[in-house]
Amino acid sequence: MDIRIHIKQPTLLLDKKKCISNIENMLDRAKRCNLSFRPHFKTHQSAEVAEWFRELGVDKIAVSSLKMAQYFADNKWEDITVAMPINLREMDIVDELAGKIKLNILVESAESIHHLEAELNNKVNAYIKVDTGYHRTGIAADDTKSIQNLLDYIKASTRLEFKGFIAHSGHNYQASDANEIHKNHKKTVLDLNELKDVFRSQFPDLEVSLGDTPACSISDEFFGIDEIRPGNFAFYDMMQFVLGSCEEDEIAVAMACPIIAKHADRNELVIYGGGVHFSKEYLEADDEGTKLFGSLVDIKPDGWSPILGGGFLSSLSQEHGIIKCNEELFCEYKVGDLIGILPIHSCMTANLMGSYLTLEAETIEMMK
Repeated sequence: MDIRIHIKQPTLLLDKKKCISNIENMLDRAKRCNLSFRPHFKTHQSAEVAEWFRELGVDKIAVSSLKMAQYFADNKWEDITVAMPINLREMDIVDELAGKIKLNILVESAESIHHLEAELNNKVNAYIKVDTGYHRTGIAADDTKSIQNLLDYIKASTRLEFKGFIAHSGHNYQASDANEIHKNHKKTVLDLNELKDVFRSQFPDLEVSLGDTPACSISDEFFGIDEIRPGNFAFYDMMQFVLGSCEEDEIAVAMACPIIAKHADRNELVIYGGGVHFSKEYLEADDEGTKLFGSLVDIKPDGWSPILGGGFLSSLSQEHGIIKCNEELFCEYKVGDLIGILPIHSCMTANLMGSYLTLEAETIEMMK
């Protein structure tokens, strides 16, 4: 079967074998490190891909929204953590989900706790979101006074059950290399262990949950951590490859894009594939600030080639992408051919595309 005959417009290809291998490898790491494994499903957002996890014994998940929690609850997932601070305008959805599954939510403010207590009919498990260096959300790990205040409110609540502390080392995505990831991770683990020690006497069974693909992919040091929640690892992408989180042949998705124009005067290929397909995330490819929006691969009948030298995806507009290349690569392609792009961020690309085409020519839908 030649997968290329099924592609007429920008199409996100998914290599099922690579994806399952990535899941197995992360599951093995969790078992080796004596960690509970709660994969984050915001990367694939697909009930069918989720079944590949379930078949390997995964029975609890994390998601990034209540809408996503509803989708996976409808697909018989019964232990779900919504891994972002709770949105008070969706309290009805929180209550509905709490009435039918084991729902774990994140809080970091007294306002959220008071609203949950006043408006819920069903009990929920609550994690306190802790900031270990990313500075997006959460209470600083060393701000034990503020954390104690929240714990006092939770202890007085009849609707919230304190579960533990939860953190996301998002600053690892800005790391320069694997050494910096290890350094960040070591400090995060130390901070979370110190926090756990402060409150262990009040809550002997409290759990610490940590999630980010870079550290979970390369580290074996998780002393004191109870649970990991990586998500991107299922697909990986160019960002993870550059960080050192994965090998090139572990990247399980590639965008196949038609070439719609060629410009010999500047050795540029124009593809049908833009910001509405990839997002506009990029990597800086050199010290001059050259932007890399994706690396090139050749689309084969049964998959894609290793990364091609001689060119890269250099810019994106809404529907168009521009590939800068040398003369040799430029001459290898004609208008109407397909070329493949390994995305910078597979989660964003998948979210925009809304479906996958497997190498067996099966279409896999995502949540709508």
